[in-house]
Order: sequence, then structure tokens, then C-alpha cells
Amino acid sequence: MGAGVQSSTLLALSAEGILPKVDYAIFADTGWEPEAVYSHLDRLEHEIARPAGIHVFRVSSGNIRSDALNPDRRFASMPLHVLNKDGRPGMTRRQCTGEYKIKPIKQKVRELLGHPYPARIPKGVFVEQWVGISTDEFHRAKDADVKYMHNRHPLLDLGWSRADCIRYLTSLGLAETPKSSCLGCPFHGNAQWRHIRDTSPSEWADVVAFDAAIRQGNARANATGNRLLGEAFLHRSRVPLSQAPIDHVTAAERAALQDEADKLENGVVDGCSPWACRGDTDAPAQDDFGLAT
Repeated sequence: MGAGVQSSTLLALSAEGILPKVDYAIFADTGWEPEAVYSHLDRLEHEIARPAGIHVFRVSSGNIRSDALNPDRRFASMPLHVLNKDGRPGMTRRQCTGEYKIKPIKQKVRELLGHPYPARIPKGVFVEQWVGISTDEFHRAKDADVKYMHNRHPLLDLGWSRADCIRYLTSLGLAETPKSSCLGCPFHGNAQWRHIRDTSPSEWADVVAFDAAIRQGNARANATGNRLLGEAFLHRSRVPLSQAPIDHVTAAERAALQDEADKLENGVVDGCSPWACRGDTDAPAQDDFGLAT
């Protein structure tokens, strides 16, 4: 449970009995989520999960922000945008999902099954793991890479899009469910950077400071002589975040705005169903304790 729109929907559907009741929900904490995510997680736990008898576990492999700046801490690299010395753009490897999300979840799953690492899990012993993937991102639905986890995608079974999830959460008073991602994720688009800057000055100052601190790559690599051959940045423009052109509206954002304008003018042409309006139309594999590949 990342505590974003889709996973929050799964938890609520289970708690309400629309889907079967899950045994547990697991939140993998990178230590650098927006405060809005932590606040939303608290609300999910106390108002949705606990009354339904669903236990929420919070697991962690460390704090991704402090680990990146600690020369004594092994760091699984985040996908920083790199400007090489010859002027060519590049990107560092994305290992953070495997280290800070998948690894601690697998550790907890093994513990719940009664076979913590390095114990061998007997054949036929497994969990059914629900993954919050909606119809607009069905291409992300994959099987688990270990035999003791069987992935299921209930939102796909229901035919629910992200828009369906938002409508459902809104009906529960959870309209402000935030996007779940690290505060300083290099995959942020301009809209996300603007949102941080315009709604949370302290978090904006935090990501600007981190961006400056990470310019030569992570501290552990530098301390061990594996210096970055170029400069690293959080923003895809490969300039300091404080100077990045985040007020530029991208083509994708313009298209989304136009789509909303069309609906305001013409209505939703696809009609609706009794249960949900239909008008609104990847983690790398890794072993239990290795880095993502």
C-alpha cells in the first residue's frame, strides 16, 4: 500500500466488504514521502483499516535522502538526471525501488509466512498480494518474481480506472488523496514540482537543498572513489532545481487541460453505468536481498 489513489481504493473496498477482507496492508516507507502522504496514511489506518480489523504494517530499509548524503551508508542509486562533461545527457541507474520498496515488503511477507530470510519457504506456501493497478496503466500488471508471492490486480478485475478510484474515494471523504512518491523523485513532472513549491515551502526548501547536495552524485560512491563523471540533478532540464523551468506547461498537461475543457463544454459522451461512470477514460525484478536489476 503506497497510500496513493489506487492502493487507498483497494484498502477501502476491502474494508467496506466490496472486496474480500485482506489480512494485512504493508506500507514501505522510504523516509522521504511528502507530509501529505504520511497524514493520509494515518487517516487510512485509523478511519478505514483499523475499524475493519486490517493491520497496517510500516516497513523500511532506511531513509533514502539521508542515505544518499551519508558516505558511510551503502546507497541504492536513484535515477538522477546527469549532464556529462561532453554535454550529453544521461541518467543514473534506478535501484531505489528495489532497495527501499520491494526489499522491505518481501522481508515482512516472509516474516508473516513464518519463514524469515534466509529460511527456505516450502513449496505451496505463499501470499496473495493485491497490487493497485487500474485500467489506464494495465501494462504495469505483472506476476511476482518469487514463488511465495502471487500477484492479483483487483482494480483490473473490476474494470476501474484511476478516475473511478478518485470518484469512489471522494464519496468516502478522501478526495484529497495525494500521489505517493518520494518528495525528491527525479521522475516528477513540472506540475508536481510546482505543487511542492506552491503548497509547502519547507518541503520545497528541502528538495532544493538536496538537489544542490547531490550534484556530484551520492556520498558513498564519492567516498569509495567511484565519482560521477558529470553533474547530477533532480530536474530533467539538468539545471539546479531552484532555476529549473518548472512553470513551463508541458504538452501532456495542455492535453489534459483541453480534455477537461471539452468535457465542460460537451459533457461526457460515453455515458455511465449504474456502478461507475465510464466517461473518463515498473518495479524491477530482484531477489530477496539483492539490488534491483
